[in-house]
This record gives sequence, structure tokens and C-alpha cells, in this order.
Amino acid sequence: MRRAVLLFGLLLAALSLWQLEAQRAGLERSTLSVGETPVTRIVQPGAEGPVVVVAHGFAGSRQMTQAYAHDLARAGYRVWSFDFLGHGRHPVPMSGDVESIDGTTRLLIAQTRAVVDAALATEGWQGEAALLGHSMATDIIIRTALDDPRIGPVVAISAFSKAVTANAPDTLLLITGAWEPGLRGFAREAVAMVDAGKGEGETARGDEVVRRAVVAPLAEHVAVLHSRAGRAEAVAWLDAAYGRASDIAVRATGPWFLALMAAIVALAAPLARLLPERAPPVPGALSPGRLALVVGLPTLIAPLLAVQVETRLLPVLVADYLALHLAIFGLCQLALLWWLGRRPDGLRPVAVLALLVWGLGVFGFALDRYGANFWPTPERLTIIAALGLGALPFMLGDAVLARGAALWQRIAARLGFLLSLVLAVLLDTERLFFLAMIAPVILLFFIIYGLMGRWVAARAGAASAGVALGLILSWALGVSFPLFAPEGPG
Repeated sequence: MRRAVLLFGLLLAALSLWQLEAQRAGLERSTLSVGETPVTRIVQPGAEGPVVVVAHGFAGSRQMTQAYAHDLARAGYRVWSFDFLGHGRHPVPMSGDVESIDGTTRLLIAQTRAVVDAALATEGWQGEAALLGHSMATDIIIRTALDDPRIGPVVAISAFSKAVTANAPDTLLLITGAWEPGLRGFAREAVAMVDAGKGEGETARGDEVVRRAVVAPLAEHVAVLHSRAGRAEAVAWLDAAYGRASDIAVRATGPWFLALMAAIVALAAPLARLLPERAPPVPGALSPGRLALVVGLPTLIAPLLAVQVETRLLPVLVADYLALHLAIFGLCQLALLWWLGRRPDGLRPVAVLALLVWGLGVFGFALDRYGANFWPTPERLTIIAALGLGALPFMLGDAVLARGAALWQRIAARLGFLLSLVLAVLLDTERLFFLAMIAPVILLFFIIYGLMGRWVAARAGAASAGVALGLILSWALGVSFPLFAPEGPG
């Protein structure tokens, strides 16, 4: 069985890599900087097509929009994709008032315009540049287009912007996932501004305005970035705007990316069995009453205590709070488990290293190359270390609790922690609202890394898995969320 899983995982990983690399084949990718803004330039050799500047959404990075960028580059466009302030590998935090048009928004518009300036000058393109953006970036690129006559067609993915009017932008394509009902409503309204009789899948035309709203099937806010239908619409829209004709095959990327990630996770099971078997005997499951105590008490105590402390030591939204919340939750849970006779076993350095290499090195490399930024800039290392002070006791407690627990008990334990984050938001919504955006990251972490950690724990014990997962969790959180300095970068 182990050999079958190993063979299947290797074949699936190889096939996925082949498909994903085919999307990049034949393209020139170069990394450069516009000021301190990191940019990836993607072109076909000798391409002379129009310039397209691509911008990601909140908590995103250049990697998240690369499916669109690669298709446009294969269609002959010269694509410049960049990281916003505080995102991806940009070393400078976002700053200003995020709720004011004259605050953070103006800074991001200025940054976008600087990239447009550099792209037009470097490429020597005399025509209008196109802009493509996702989510948060849609408001930025639309406002940039309104203020800059050098901007032509705009592609807005999962868009919302109060700057859209019946007359501007004059060439606007809106792509929305089928499972984004609110944003689909905005896209329909934007088209109706031009022609009330037009709906999704139809092109509205006014005196000097062309506008279209399309739906990406079976897609939500992230999957829309890999939608073949959406990417094909984007290429066709820009071709029509520039009077070009592209003949490219829009390849599937999302399913192959998920297949690659699944293969890497699955391969962790047979590989974990290569570790020396030194785990202590599996303890019996906790009784429902004891489980309720070990999960329920930290769920209540962590938010009640942590919200009393307000610090802004780390330049990441809610990172200070999250580190404290994790620490209180984990220490409380460890103390209760210790009292009940459940104590961490001996640490196995080889097992810790193996999980770190597979989780950060192999899985992290694939994620960074094909999905989202996963490598920290030097500015984030302190943040990762600070988060580790909370993540280590939290994951150690989780690993000790999970060892020998039934599936429903493990699910209940993880839901308890997510509930504690919800309670924190309810206790201080204004300050901790962004915790709601961290919850999906935590959930994915439990699904992906929780499985790998469980297989390692079966061979080496809970302590080794818990320590490794604590380090990985602090890393994942430290690279996922934007750097932010309310008082400005200086």
C-alpha cells in the first residue's frame, strides 16, 4: 500500500509539474525593481505587443495573478506584474488611512503609476497601457485609469469601485466568479450604467464607452484567478481594444496546481514511515467531558485576556494580538493536558527537520512558484520569530491533544480555536476585524500541515510534530499578511 501511494503521488506530481511548466514554457521572466517595488517582467522573446500592468489583491502577490500574466505574455503582450506596498516581497509597509481615498489608496495609485511609467519607458511603447487587477487592486487600477490618459483598456477581476461611472473607465471588462454574488451584482450594475438592457455575457456600448461583465464558472474569490473562461475573456478583450488577434490555447492551471499540492501532501505519508519509529504508545481518547474542558477553557480565556493588551510592535495587521492569542491558548491547553496526564514526549530532531524540509522546502517551493508568495523578505523574519512565540506552544498543545484523539475530537479542537478568534473579533471589532481574514489561513493549515504532522507524530511522537508545525505556522502567517505601518514607512 505504501509503495502504491508513493508511486501514485510521484506520478501525479510529475504530471502536474509538466502541465504547470508548460504554461511558462517559451516565456522570458525577469525580476527588476521600480524604486523599491519588485516587478516581474514576462514576455515572449522578441514580443512587441502592448504593455499590460498586472496588480494583485489584498494579501496577495505577483504569483497569485500569474495565470493571467502568462496567457497575456503568450499572446504577445509585454506584461509587468508587481507587488503592492507591504505585499509579497515588497520591503516597505503599506501606510496611511485605509478608509480614506486620500490615504492608502492614493499611495497605491502613485505606486501603480510609477510602474506604468517604468514599463512604458523601458518597453518604448508609444500607445496606451492596459491595466489588469484583482479584488483590492480593481479600485486602484480604475482610479489610476481615470487620472492618466496613457491608460487604455482595463480588466477588473472580482471588482468593486465607487469610482466607476457611466462614462469612465471607457473600456472596462469585469470578470467575477460565479460564487461571488455581491461582486457579480456590482459588475451587472456597472454594465447597466452604459446600457440598462445588457447583462452578464453581453457587451454594452455607449457613445465612447465599451463595457462587459462575464462570469467565471465554478469559481470564488481565489479560483477566479485560474479560471480558463476568465483568462480567455481577458485576452479577447485586450485584443479587441488594440485591434489584435491572438491564437493561444488557454491551459488549465488551477486543477493542476491543486493536484500538485495534494500530491506533495500525500507523499508525506510514505516518506514519514522512513523515520525511525520512536513514538510512545498512543494514549486513549479523552472523555467528552475532559475534551470540553481542554478545548472550551482556552477558547474562552484566550480572547478575554488577549484583548486587554493593545500593542503595535509588529508592522503587520493584528500580528501582535495573534501572537499573544496563540500563546495564551496554547499554554492554557498544555497546562490542562499536563494536569490530565497528557504530556509532550521526547523531541526527535531528525523528525522535526524532516517535516520542516518537506513542509517549508518542498511544499513551500511549489506554493511560491505556482500559487502565492511563501518566501519572507528580511523585514519579515522578526515577525515570524515573534509569531513563533505563540505558535510553538499552540501547535505543541494541539499535537498532544490530537495524539490518540478521534477524528471528531480533532475537528472539535480546531473549531474551538477558530471560535476563539471569532470571540476576539466580537470583543474588539474595530481593532481585530482582520482576524476574520486569518481564519481561512488557519483552516487550510490544519487541513494540509495537520495531516503531514499527524503522520510524523505517529512515528516520532507529538512533541516533534508540534514543534515543527509551530515553526511552519509562524512562517505561514508571517508571509501571508501585508506589512502595515499606520504612521507611514519613515
